[in-house]
Amino acid sequence: METARRPLFAAALGLVAGPLATRPASAALAADRAAAIRLVERLRALGEDGLDPAHYAIPDPAMAASDPAGWNTALQRSATLALQDLLTGRVRELRGRPDLLRDAAAVGVETWQAELAAAAEPAAVISRAALRPPEAAALKAALAHARALAARGWPEVPGQATIEPGMVDPVRVPALRARLAAEDPVLAAAPDGGAAYDRALEDAVRRWQAANGLEVDGRVGRISLGLLNQPPEARVDQLRVALDMRRAAAPTPAERRIEVNVPDYHLSVLEDGREILGMAVIVGSRARQTPMLRVRMTAVQFNPPWGVPERNAREDLLPRFRRDPQAMMERGFRLFQVVGGERVEVDPREVDWSAMNRNNFPYFVRQDAGDANALGRIKFIMPNGDDIFMHDTPDRHLFRRPDRAFSSGCVRLERPMEFLSVVLQGTPGWDVSRGERAIASRTTSVVTLRNSLPVLLRYRTVIVEGGRVRIRPDVYGLDAAYARALDAGARAQVARL
Repeated sequence: METARRPLFAAALGLVAGPLATRPASAALAADRAAAIRLVERLRALGEDGLDPAHYAIPDPAMAASDPAGWNTALQRSATLALQDLLTGRVRELRGRPDLLRDAAAVGVETWQAELAAAAEPAAVISRAALRPPEAAALKAALAHARALAARGWPEVPGQATIEPGMVDPVRVPALRARLAAEDPVLAAAPDGGAAYDRALEDAVRRWQAANGLEVDGRVGRISLGLLNQPPEARVDQLRVALDMRRAAAPTPAERRIEVNVPDYHLSVLEDGREILGMAVIVGSRARQTPMLRVRMTAVQFNPPWGVPERNAREDLLPRFRRDPQAMMERGFRLFQVVGGERVEVDPREVDWSAMNRNNFPYFVRQDAGDANALGRIKFIMPNGDDIFMHDTPDRHLFRRPDRAFSSGCVRLERPMEFLSVVLQGTPGWDVSRGERAIASRTTSVVTLRNSLPVLLRYRTVIVEGGRVRIRPDVYGLDAAYARALDAGARAQVARL
């Protein structure tokens, strides 16, 4: 019986730095050559999991005949390293973006390692570890499909102007048709419409837009063209990165939680794994990126003033003050300067703005609460070291844009009152009606939430919904940087082999 078989590895080798370094040396050789060969085959197939088998120094089975002890040692070492990467992710840190992986997984690596050491079929342990993240199966299937597409390639759609239904173009429309047919079997089987953007092509564009979380209008504009012309190899990299990020991610809280997926420009309130509220958001620009956070929302501020960050004041507001200080005052902006250790208010009309520049701006800027306030009428407080929060905005029209990465880092909400209704649940004496009265009072006030809510700000360009995978633009270029780290050589955390 299976339980009577001898473990392939009697104990893990102490060849990995960190917690695994305390493992005792192996005391037995491989007891089952067939199981060892299956393990080698499984390790050689790590590419299916988004990893590079070359990183794991997988020994040649021919070595077993001449040096069985060395073979066992080398094979166990390869399996140990692969198991660790499958459990916690290969990339430990992305240079310049420690926040991307600050939400690191806390996985019982030691328990898995002991199971690997005691297993008669260690290949099965590796396979189970590879499928540990809930979305791993769907992502692996998408990765295999993307690799097949990459092997065939797809054409680029030339030009930058929008391609619209009904137009005729002997170059761009056939290129668009060929590009979509590479992924869409329905379009591939349809009659060729030639240079005309016909109904079959429009339906295919709409299917593709829906699958990629874009505005479904049949118009192929700048964002759609950018995604369509992404090389198929880049799609492969995005899926590999998605798999590794899922491994590194800590388990999500079981309680009601708030999640913002930055590249999807979307906020979800989730309960029991189900979205009970979803809405569009505006996130930080590429120059002022929203950081990835795992924090708790603790309070709501009504009619918030805005203490303008120094960078915003120097880069955004200084030119506006220079043009028309009176107009800035009418929008509620006030200047303060430290004099004798105290902050005193300065009349913007008395400042020599011609002498002010980004390197010479000794003022603090504050915008009073009001209709023109950049934070709108509500601020949702979630204490963190990056001073990031969620808020309303007076610029409602911006939510109609499909690309919404142009804030200074904070998260602007499409429907703040609906969000308020959910956030206030459980706080005695408070509901959305009382919140509306607090706003109508035009005075600044704060309510502390009885039940603080976990908030996760994530960066996931690959989204799995109902087993289907859709791809979002890599707005901050983090997937590309992560892929380079994923393909880098031996990690600092791994001892020399």
